[in-house]
Amino acid sequence: MQKEITFDRFIRIAGITLLVFAVLLLMNYLSKVLLPFFIAWFLAYLLYPLVKFVQFKMHVKNRALSIIITLLFAILVLGGVVYLIIPPMIEQFQKLGELATKYIHSTAHITSIPDTIQQWINNNQKAIEDFFKSKDFTEVLRTSMPRLFSVLGHTASIIISIIASMITLLYMFFILLDYEYLTDNWIKIFPKKNRPFWQELMDDVERALNNYVRGQGMVALIMGILFCIGFTIINFPMAIGLGILIGILDLVPYLHTFALIPTALLALLKAADTGQNFWVILASAVAVFIIVQIIIDMVVTPKVMGKAMGLNPAILLLSLSVWGALLGFIGLIIALPLTTLLIAYYQRYVTKEQEEEEKLLENLEDSKK
Repeated sequence: MQKEITFDRFIRIAGITLLVFAVLLLMNYLSKVLLPFFIAWFLAYLLYPLVKFVQFKMHVKNRALSIIITLLFAILVLGGVVYLIIPPMIEQFQKLGELATKYIHSTAHITSIPDTIQQWINNNQKAIEDFFKSKDFTEVLRTSMPRLFSVLGHTASIIISIIASMITLLYMFFILLDYEYLTDNWIKIFPKKNRPFWQELMDDVERALNNYVRGQGMVALIMGILFCIGFTIINFPMAIGLGILIGILDLVPYLHTFALIPTALLALLKAADTGQNFWVILASAVAVFIIVQIIIDMVVTPKVMGKAMGLNPAILLLSLSVWGALLGFIGLIIALPLTTLLIAYYQRYVTKEQEEEEKLLENLEDSKK
């Protein structure tokens, strides 16, 4: 039976709609303040199992000490990953610079680059002075000054983000300190009659998020291992470090494609160092990318993510395409959890499939008793 839309019901629906829009506008206005808190909550969600392990399995009774030990362990792991990636990459680029300098000396017969630059300035001093006095230079200066201020603004943003990261760590520490209390009592902010709905919603969110984090983490781990093996087989520079970097980037779906940029630079370095054909080296590296991507897309992602999220592989690809088109880069991150939630609530409130399954399970349990 359809409910009659009375004036009171209309006012109630309109009020709720206006309240939702007001909350969204307020969140948008306070986004810079709320973002560190939400990041801290997500990090606390990821680190909480480790904190529990340290506190209960390693018998560290004090929760604050358990959090500190967990953070130190996470910092050590991150430091190890950075050590495997950054120093070898710096060494490779330093080697590339040495090869470029050697090439300049051998082909252009230049013994000292600074002396050559100084000699060129002395020989073209009149032309340089005329350029600085010309209208072209004034125009360039006028157009470049706003960009300079933009760079300074970005620098200030970086400094602010560093300060915000400190605030994020403080948020995360205090959230972990009372994690059980916060997760058990957040529901009390809602009226009692609405609590069942919000509890079911958060249970579905938690289940979808758990499945997504486990599944995507496993896919990223497998991809990193496959790239390490593939780059080692073709004797590519920095094979292990590059494979680890690609695995970390794949924690966000398809972000690992940006690793093609350092891959091309490393292929150029190997060609300059060994004398091999650059295009052959680059083609072999791209072949590794293609083969690993085929394995991940055709075998690993459907098996791991499809099983974890309970979705058909075709639905997985469709959800990535749709949410990516709607929300861009953020859409790719939240595509699978949101799709799972939409399907779950469609089954719960529209087709009533979940209620029928729950009743069937209850009947089976009663019959066993």
